[in-house]
Amino acid sequence: MRMSDIIEEFIKELFDDESQQIEIQRNELAEHFNCVPSQINYVISTRFKPSQGYYVESKRGGGGHITIKKVNNTKEDYIMHIINNIGDEITAGEVDILISDFLTYNIIEEKEAKLIKVATSDNVLAPAKNTKDYLRARILKNMLINL
Repeated sequence: MRMSDIIEEFIKELFDDESQQIEIQRNELAEHFNCVPSQINYVISTRFKPSQGYYVESKRGGGGHITIKKVNNTKEDYIMHIINNIGDEITAGEVDILISDFLTYNIIEEKEAKLIKVATSDNVLAPAKNTKDYLRARILKNMLINL
């Protein structure tokens, strides 16, 4: 496991069944993992986004107090949020991240994940060199709408 994965799992374990919110100190967490505070910032900004079911409040000073709240969205809310935030273009790497998140949060099944990955792959979109990210975004949005 990479350090980012370890930090993410540690933070997620701080949530218990009743707790929908946690408070952490950036510097204390960095000290715990023997890393720089910017590593903690990276994990929080990439792994605890609204699209992943979290809301983050960060306050500077005093060690960097961070509050992370779980946001409970329905499957449909989550998918519509993703569709609205995809934009006009999306890369294959970004699709891979979304698919991973979808599987983590049980939004889609493995079979659906494979279909989305194949339909939005560079192999399918190779003839459209200049417009493949645009086409990929349109294909992904349409697939998600039909889930």
